[in-house]
Amino acid sequence: MITRLKVSGFKNLVDVDIRFSPFTCIAGANGVGKSNLFDAIQFLSALSDRSLIEAAKSVRDESGKTTDIRSLFHRVGDSYDETMSFEVEMIIPKTGMDDLGQEAEASSTFLRYDLVLKYVDSQNYLKSSGSLEILHERLVHIKNKTELQQSLRFKCSSSWLNSVFKAQARKAAYISTELESDTKIRLHQDSGTEKGRRGGAGGKPRKFLAKKLPRTVLSDANATESPTALLARREMQSWRILQLEPSALRKPDDFMSVSEAILGVDGSHLPAALYRLAHELVEESDYENIEEVYSQIANNLAELITDVKSVSIDRDEKRQLLTLLVTGKDGTSHPAKALSDGTLRFLALAVLSLDPNNQGVMGLEEPENGIHPERIPAILNLLQHIATDVNSPVDVNNPLRQVIINTHSPAVVQQIPEDSLLVAELKEMIANHHRYKGVRFSCLPHTWRTNIEDENVSIISMGKLLSYLNPVIDEQAIDEDDIFDETSQDKQSKTSIAKNTRPKKVWEREDIRQLTLFPES
Repeated sequence: MITRLKVSGFKNLVDVDIRFSPFTCIAGANGVGKSNLFDAIQFLSALSDRSLIEAAKSVRDESGKTTDIRSLFHRVGDSYDETMSFEVEMIIPKTGMDDLGQEAEASSTFLRYDLVLKYVDSQNYLKSSGSLEILHERLVHIKNKTELQQSLRFKCSSSWLNSVFKAQARKAAYISTELESDTKIRLHQDSGTEKGRRGGAGGKPRKFLAKKLPRTVLSDANATESPTALLARREMQSWRILQLEPSALRKPDDFMSVSEAILGVDGSHLPAALYRLAHELVEESDYENIEEVYSQIANNLAELITDVKSVSIDRDEKRQLLTLLVTGKDGTSHPAKALSDGTLRFLALAVLSLDPNNQGVMGLEEPENGIHPERIPAILNLLQHIATDVNSPVDVNNPLRQVIINTHSPAVVQQIPEDSLLVAELKEMIANHHRYKGVRFSCLPHTWRTNIEDENVSIISMGKLLSYLNPVIDEQAIDEDDIFDETSQDKQSKTSIAKNTRPKKVWEREDIRQLTLFPES
């Protein structure tokens, strides 16, 4: 779970500092940088599992994929920043396993990870783009609950806090950087491991020459020497940005997909994931039979569409296929390929909400897509239910997971808790004698983020929120043909003529204006 993220030099994110709660909604117009924040989270996640180059190429650019690593760096005109930096504070799981199935237990669960990357021009004429070099990498722990509470700031119960926080007394970092003639990154051993005990407080660290590292040191952590660093890596690997595609959600699955089926970031393997989940929950939880699990999914779906009797998985033994079915109250069964886009996305989220193995960070762009305005509260309630409940301890029924969404929908902004809203807006900045526009994420006044002392918290003006609360008057449609300077009387006359000659919009009806928050006089 991400509690704080600082990013600078990545796309249009410069000196960005955001504090997160379990559920966060980021609103903003198209093109301001909402998706760039998701890209930064995705990039950090990829760096915990892949090489520097592979991680960079996994991040999309304007065309949908990255072919030039340079495009990830902040640019003003034709000038690019030479470095990008990340600092993330996170709560990690207490236990987990490494790639070889060895169990790991964290000595501390609230960590801060710093990473600075530099762009290096290619020295090989056969390569079309440059590469990345690590300048700094560090992983340290938050030492006590007082420091933890100062960092979190959102309201949470002591039972939840006790269930997620663990700290071991140690002076050494888990990963540190030595600034010598050649920068070296150190991976320190946990003092609780066997090698750590033999080597004293933390054992002898492993050293890596930074400029020769093809990947982050964190991505090489294992359960034997560095279980805490490993679990930080596992946490970052669990950060997923969902792109639920109807074509993927509609596909059936073969029987062979069931054993380790998880819902793909595009929504693939929905039938297999639900089938696996139903059987696992019956074996490991309080559910008495598989139908009870399916009924829970159907009850969630009924919040979106009232004509739902049941949800089930059809097993085609002949073709060895699993197909998702939704049966209406009239007894008619509809396969996934016949369901609407919004229904399929809602079903996928309902499966994720019920799956205790679904942990970490889940990002979702524009969850309102395909959803009728009257049903948007249903999907928002479901998304908030997916996020960990900070009033109850973390356990199998309340996994440690986080939901971050972005939107430009007024219907979404009006329905979410006030503490959960951040508004992304472009603001003019100056650096190195250059003016540029960077994104800032602002919160509402009198919410928990504004109660943080000694911090330059950006607060959204009420005027900026009007577009999410009231219809937008299309002044451009009236003035776009102006080719001469007008007196106020000329302009008023022209505006009146334009309103009388163009078709009346829905929001301009007298009976509609009476229903808006701020009706025009």
